[in-house]
Amino acid sequence: MLDEKALNDFIRTALAEDIGNGDHSTLACISPTAKGSAQLKIKEDGILAGMEVAEAIFKWLDMFTVFKPLKKDGDAMKAGEVAFEVQAAVHTLLMAERLVLNCMQRMSGIATLTHQYVQALEGYHTKVLDTRKTTPNFRMLEKEAVRIGGGVNHRMGLYDMIMLKDNHIDFAGGITAAVNKTVDYLKQRGLHLKIEVETRNLEDVKEVLAVGQVHRIMLDNFTPAQLADALALINGKYETEASGGITLATLQDYAQTGVDYISVGAIIHHAVSLDLSLKAMDY
Repeated sequence: MLDEKALNDFIRTALAEDIGNGDHSTLACISPTAKGSAQLKIKEDGILAGMEVAEAIFKWLDMFTVFKPLKKDGDAMKAGEVAFEVQAAVHTLLMAERLVLNCMQRMSGIATLTHQYVQALEGYHTKVLDTRKTTPNFRMLEKEAVRIGGGVNHRMGLYDMIMLKDNHIDFAGGITAAVNKTVDYLKQRGLHLKIEVETRNLEDVKEVLAVGQVHRIMLDNFTPAQLADALALINGKYETEASGGITLATLQDYAQTGVDYISVGAIIHHAVSLDLSLKAMDY
Protein backbone atom coordinates (compact mmCIF):
# COMPACT_ATOMS: atom_id res chain seq x y z
CA MET A 1 0.00 0.00 0.00
CA LEU A 2 1.21 3.49 -0.84
CA ASP A 3 1.64 6.09 1.89
CA GLU A 4 -1.63 8.05 1.86
CA LYS A 5 -0.14 11.44 2.71
CA ALA A 6 2.68 11.13 0.18
CA LEU A 7 0.23 10.02 -2.50
CA ASN A 8 -2.16 12.91 -1.77
CA ASP A 9 0.74 15.39 -1.86
CA PHE A 10 1.77 14.00 -5.24
CA ILE A 11 -1.78 14.21 -6.61
CA ARG A 12 -2.22 17.77 -5.38
CA THR A 13 0.97 19.06 -7.01
CA ALA A 14 0.49 17.07 -10.22
CA LEU A 15 -3.05 18.36 -10.70
CA ALA A 16 -1.93 21.91 -9.92
CA GLU A 17 0.73 21.60 -12.64
CA ASP A 18 -1.90 20.45 -15.16
CA ILE A 19 -4.97 22.49 -14.24
CA GLY A 20 -3.35 25.78 -13.25
CA ASN A 21 -6.08 28.45 -12.95
CA GLY A 22 -8.71 26.19 -14.47
CA ASP A 23 -9.55 23.49 -17.00
CA HIS A 24 -10.94 25.98 -19.47
CA SER A 25 -11.69 23.37 -22.15
CA THR A 26 -14.11 21.69 -19.75
CA LEU A 27 -15.40 24.88 -18.13
CA ALA A 28 -16.24 26.29 -21.57
CA CYS A 29 -18.60 23.54 -22.72
CA ILE A 30 -19.61 21.24 -19.85
CA SER A 31 -22.13 22.12 -17.14
CA PRO A 32 -20.60 21.92 -13.64
CA THR A 33 -23.57 19.77 -12.55
CA ALA A 34 -23.19 17.21 -15.36
CA LYS A 35 -22.57 13.63 -14.27
CA GLY A 36 -20.88 10.97 -16.36
CA SER A 37 -19.14 7.63 -16.45
CA ALA A 38 -16.00 6.36 -18.13
CA GLN A 39 -13.94 3.21 -18.43
CA LEU A 40 -10.24 2.53 -18.71
CA LYS A 41 -9.61 0.58 -21.91
CA ILE A 42 -6.51 -1.58 -22.22
CA LYS A 43 -4.82 -1.39 -25.62
CA GLU A 44 -1.62 -3.39 -25.02
CA ASP A 45 -0.75 -6.66 -23.29
CA GLY A 46 1.26 -6.46 -20.09
CA ILE A 47 1.03 -6.22 -16.31
CA LEU A 48 -1.49 -3.74 -14.93
CA ALA A 49 -0.30 -1.19 -12.37
CA GLY A 50 -1.67 2.03 -10.89
CA MET A 51 -5.24 1.07 -9.97
CA GLU A 52 -4.85 2.35 -6.40
CA VAL A 53 -3.38 5.59 -7.74
CA ALA A 54 -6.21 6.08 -10.25
CA GLU A 55 -8.90 5.68 -7.61
CA ALA A 56 -7.11 8.12 -5.32
CA ILE A 57 -6.88 10.74 -8.08
CA PHE A 58 -10.60 10.61 -8.85
CA LYS A 59 -11.55 10.67 -5.18
CA TRP A 60 -9.15 13.51 -4.41
CA LEU A 61 -11.14 15.63 -6.87
CA ASP A 62 -14.55 14.26 -5.85
CA MET A 63 -15.05 12.17 -2.71
CA PHE A 64 -18.36 10.93 -4.09
CA THR A 65 -16.73 9.26 -7.08
CA VAL A 66 -17.87 5.65 -7.64
CA PHE A 67 -14.84 3.60 -8.71
CA LYS A 68 -15.50 0.05 -9.90
CA PRO A 69 -12.32 -2.02 -10.42
CA LEU A 70 -12.59 -4.86 -12.92
CA LYS A 71 -8.96 -5.92 -12.53
CA LYS A 72 -6.33 -5.38 -9.84
CA ASP A 73 -2.71 -4.25 -9.69
CA GLY A 74 -0.39 -7.05 -10.79
CA ASP A 75 -2.94 -8.73 -13.03
CA ALA A 76 -1.95 -9.78 -16.53
CA MET A 77 -3.87 -7.61 -18.97
CA LYS A 78 -4.82 -8.10 -22.60
CA ALA A 79 -5.66 -5.56 -25.30
CA GLY A 80 -9.42 -5.09 -25.44
CA GLU A 81 -10.03 -5.60 -21.72
CA VAL A 82 -11.38 -2.93 -19.34
CA ALA A 83 -9.51 -2.20 -16.09
CA PHE A 84 -12.14 -0.12 -14.31
CA GLU A 85 -15.33 1.90 -14.62
CA VAL A 86 -15.79 5.21 -12.85
CA GLN A 87 -18.79 7.48 -12.23
CA ALA A 88 -18.37 11.10 -11.14
CA ALA A 89 -18.98 14.69 -12.15
CA VAL A 90 -17.88 15.14 -15.76
CA HIS A 91 -15.53 17.91 -14.62
CA THR A 92 -13.84 15.40 -12.32
CA LEU A 93 -13.47 12.80 -15.06
CA LEU A 94 -11.94 15.27 -17.50
CA MET A 95 -9.57 16.92 -15.01
CA ALA A 96 -8.36 13.53 -13.75
CA GLU A 97 -8.05 11.85 -17.17
CA ARG A 98 -4.51 12.79 -18.15
CA LEU A 99 -2.96 12.32 -14.71
CA VAL A 100 -4.61 8.90 -14.34
CA LEU A 101 -3.37 7.83 -17.76
CA ASN A 102 0.14 9.21 -17.30
CA CYS A 103 0.52 7.35 -14.00
CA MET A 104 -1.03 4.07 -15.08
CA GLN A 105 0.70 3.92 -18.47
CA ARG A 106 4.10 4.56 -16.90
CA MET A 107 3.55 2.24 -13.95
CA SER A 108 2.20 -0.56 -16.16
CA GLY A 109 5.25 -0.28 -18.41
CA ILE A 110 7.59 -0.61 -15.43
CA ALA A 111 5.61 -3.48 -13.91
CA THR A 112 5.62 -5.29 -17.25
CA LEU A 113 9.39 -4.97 -17.77
CA THR A 114 10.09 -5.90 -14.14
CA HIS A 115 7.91 -8.99 -14.54
CA GLN A 116 10.05 -10.11 -17.49
CA TYR A 117 13.17 -9.99 -15.27
CA VAL A 118 11.36 -11.77 -12.44
CA GLN A 119 10.23 -14.53 -14.82
CA ALA A 120 13.80 -14.97 -16.07
CA LEU A 121 14.93 -15.51 -12.45
CA GLU A 122 12.31 -18.16 -11.72
CA GLY A 123 14.00 -21.14 -10.05
CA TYR A 124 17.02 -19.11 -8.94
CA HIS A 125 17.82 -17.82 -5.46
CA THR A 126 18.51 -14.34 -6.87
CA LYS A 127 16.04 -11.42 -6.62
CA VAL A 128 15.89 -8.37 -8.88
CA LEU A 129 16.28 -4.95 -7.22
CA ASP A 130 15.43 -1.48 -8.46
CA THR A 131 17.69 1.57 -7.98
CA ARG A 132 17.48 5.33 -7.38
CA LYS A 133 17.66 5.96 -11.13
CA THR A 134 14.11 7.26 -11.14
CA THR A 135 12.11 10.25 -12.36
CA PRO A 136 12.29 13.13 -9.83
CA ASN A 137 9.09 13.38 -7.77
CA PHE A 138 7.75 10.16 -9.32
CA ARG A 139 10.00 7.68 -7.49
CA MET A 140 7.30 6.47 -5.11
CA LEU A 141 5.06 5.33 -7.96
CA GLU A 142 7.90 3.93 -10.05
CA LYS A 143 9.10 1.81 -7.14
CA GLU A 144 5.53 0.74 -6.41
CA ALA A 145 5.31 -0.42 -10.03
CA VAL A 146 8.48 -2.50 -9.55
CA ARG A 147 6.91 -4.12 -6.50
CA ILE A 148 3.69 -4.80 -8.42
CA GLY A 149 5.77 -6.43 -11.18
CA GLY A 150 7.35 -8.80 -8.64
CA GLY A 151 10.64 -7.00 -8.07
CA VAL A 152 12.18 -5.93 -4.77
CA ASN A 153 12.60 -2.30 -3.76
CA HIS A 154 16.09 -1.14 -2.82
CA ARG A 155 16.42 1.88 -0.55
CA MET A 156 13.86 4.61 -1.17
CA GLY A 157 16.38 7.43 -0.90
CA LEU A 158 19.54 8.64 0.77
CA TYR A 159 17.89 8.55 4.20
CA ASP A 160 16.86 4.93 4.77
CA MET A 161 20.06 2.99 4.11
CA ILE A 162 23.80 3.65 3.98
CA MET A 163 25.39 2.91 0.63
CA LEU A 164 29.09 3.62 0.42
CA LYS A 165 29.71 3.87 -3.32
CA ASP A 166 32.92 4.51 -5.20
CA ASN A 167 32.86 8.30 -4.73
CA HIS A 168 32.17 8.03 -0.99
CA ILE A 169 35.06 5.58 -0.66
CA ASP A 170 37.46 7.70 -2.71
CA PHE A 171 36.58 10.94 -0.88
CA ALA A 172 36.71 9.23 2.53
CA GLY A 173 40.17 7.78 1.94
CA GLY A 174 39.36 4.15 1.19
CA ILE A 175 36.98 1.37 2.20
CA THR A 176 38.26 0.89 5.73
CA ALA A 177 38.10 4.60 6.55
CA ALA A 178 34.66 4.97 4.99
CA VAL A 179 33.21 2.03 6.94
CA ASN A 180 34.76 3.00 10.27
CA LYS A 181 33.64 6.60 9.96
CA THR A 182 30.13 5.46 9.03
CA VAL A 183 29.86 3.10 12.00
CA ASP A 184 30.97 5.90 14.34
CA TYR A 185 28.49 8.32 12.75
CA LEU A 186 25.56 5.92 13.22
CA LYS A 187 26.51 5.19 16.85
CA GLN A 188 26.84 8.88 17.72
CA ARG A 189 23.39 9.62 16.34
CA GLY A 190 21.62 6.50 17.49
CA LEU A 191 20.71 5.56 13.92
CA HIS A 192 19.99 1.97 12.95
CA LEU A 193 20.64 1.86 9.22
CA LYS A 194 22.03 -1.03 7.22
CA ILE A 195 25.37 -0.46 5.54
CA GLU A 196 26.16 -1.54 1.98
CA VAL A 197 29.62 -1.12 0.45
CA GLU A 198 30.48 -1.07 -3.24
CA THR A 199 33.47 -3.09 -4.37
CA ARG A 200 35.20 -2.89 -7.73
CA ASN A 201 37.53 -5.89 -7.58
CA LEU A 202 38.53 -8.85 -5.42
CA GLU A 203 40.99 -6.75 -3.42
CA ASP A 204 38.12 -4.45 -2.42
CA VAL A 205 36.10 -7.49 -1.35
CA LYS A 206 38.97 -8.70 0.83
CA GLU A 207 39.21 -5.27 2.44
CA VAL A 208 35.48 -5.21 3.24
CA LEU A 209 35.76 -8.68 4.77
CA ALA A 210 38.68 -7.50 6.90
CA VAL A 211 36.95 -4.37 8.23
CA GLY A 212 33.51 -6.04 8.59
CA GLN A 213 30.61 -4.13 10.24
CA VAL A 214 28.50 -4.09 7.05
CA HIS A 215 25.32 -5.82 5.93
CA ARG A 216 25.68 -6.13 2.17
CA ILE A 217 28.50 -6.10 -0.37
CA MET A 218 27.83 -4.70 -3.81
CA LEU A 219 29.91 -6.24 -6.58
CA ASP A 220 29.97 -3.65 -9.34
CA ASN A 221 30.81 -4.47 -12.95
CA PHE A 222 32.08 -7.97 -12.12
CA THR A 223 31.89 -10.63 -14.81
CA PRO A 224 29.97 -13.79 -13.83
CA ALA A 225 33.31 -15.57 -13.30
CA GLN A 226 34.65 -12.74 -11.12
CA LEU A 227 31.36 -12.69 -9.23
CA ALA A 228 31.66 -16.40 -8.48
CA ASP A 229 35.18 -15.84 -7.11
CA ALA A 230 33.94 -12.98 -4.92
CA LEU A 231 31.04 -15.04 -3.57
CA ALA A 232 33.47 -17.81 -2.66
CA LEU A 233 35.46 -15.31 -0.60
CA ILE A 234 32.36 -13.87 1.07
CA ASN A 235 31.06 -17.39 1.77
CA GLY A 236 27.60 -16.27 2.91
CA LYS A 237 28.89 -13.91 5.62
CA TYR A 238 27.09 -10.91 4.09
CA GLU A 239 24.27 -10.29 1.65
CA THR A 240 25.54 -9.81 -1.90
CA GLU A 241 24.38 -7.65 -4.78
CA ALA A 242 25.60 -7.65 -8.37
CA SER A 243 25.22 -4.48 -10.42
CA GLY A 244 26.45 -2.76 -13.55
CA GLY A 245 25.02 -3.24 -17.02
CA ILE A 246 23.25 -6.54 -16.36
CA THR A 247 20.50 -7.15 -18.94
CA LEU A 248 17.80 -9.72 -19.60
CA ALA A 249 20.25 -11.47 -21.91
CA THR A 250 22.92 -11.85 -19.20
CA LEU A 251 20.68 -12.06 -16.13
CA GLN A 252 20.77 -15.84 -15.74
CA ASP A 253 24.56 -15.96 -16.14
CA TYR A 254 24.79 -13.85 -12.98
CA ALA A 255 21.96 -15.65 -11.16
CA GLN A 256 23.74 -18.98 -11.63
CA THR A 257 26.45 -17.76 -9.25
CA GLY A 258 23.95 -17.67 -6.37
CA VAL A 259 24.24 -13.93 -5.73
CA ASP A 260 21.42 -12.68 -3.48
CA TYR A 261 20.37 -9.65 -5.52
CA ILE A 262 20.88 -8.15 -8.95
CA SER A 263 20.15 -4.42 -9.18
CA VAL A 264 18.88 -3.22 -12.55
CA GLY A 265 18.19 0.48 -13.13
CA ALA A 266 16.78 -0.35 -16.56
CA ILE A 267 13.57 -1.84 -15.14
CA ILE A 268 12.58 1.77 -14.49
CA HIS A 269 14.52 4.02 -16.84
CA HIS A 270 14.22 1.75 -19.90
CA ALA A 271 10.56 0.84 -19.39
CA VAL A 272 8.15 1.92 -22.14
CA SER A 273 4.72 3.21 -21.16
CA LEU A 274 1.83 0.98 -22.21
CA ASP A 275 -1.17 2.20 -24.19
CA LEU A 276 -4.32 2.81 -22.12
CA SER A 277 -7.24 5.15 -22.70
CA LEU A 278 -10.11 6.60 -20.67
CA LYS A 279 -13.32 6.71 -22.67
CA ALA A 280 -16.77 8.08 -21.85
CA MET A 281 -19.65 5.64 -21.37
CA ASP A 282 -23.40 6.15 -21.47
CA TYR A 283 -24.40 7.20 -17.97
